[in-house]
Amino acid sequence: MAQSDPTEILLIHHRWANDRLLEACVKLADEQLDRAFEMGRGTLRKTLTHVAGAIGRWGDLLADRELRPMLDDQVLSIDELCAFYDEVTTDFELSVRRHRPEEIVSRELHGKSYGFTRGGVLTHVMTHGVHHRAQCLNMLRKLGVQQLPPVSVVEWMMMADPV
Repeated sequence: MAQSDPTEILLIHHRWANDRLLEACVKLADEQLDRAFEMGRGTLRKTLTHVAGAIGRWGDLLADRELRPMLDDQVLSIDELCAFYDEVTTDFELSVRRHRPEEIVSRELHGKSYGFTRGGVLTHVMTHGVHHRAQCLNMLRKLGVQQLPPVSVVEWMMMADPV
């Protein structure tokens, strides 16, 4: 049966879209993953690493844990990135599903404390992923990848969650 709960659609689509993107990136050489572009974090690898790190850090917030360090300066292999995406996505999904979206979580940013609803954090992480997946698709296009991975919600509904 097709999914109709918005939270579940967001979570399931997010994982599915990231998996499709990573599957396309596994086929690339390191030189392609590290080719410089004037978008995103500058390369596919850096953009993918940034997004995985963000999922992990926001997941830490939702789980009421100390925030892990930013990953932006680390160079992970594509296999390490795939494993890390799976780990942080599973953790994020569990944290979202354990709590009500109207609950408040707090985080300090640049010396100032902010409160966020859990639903707001979910929305941010999902839209952040969409933003960077679009950049990654553009990088793949510029690398000459002919068959770009499907990543939109409509593609997910047609391919993975049909009515």
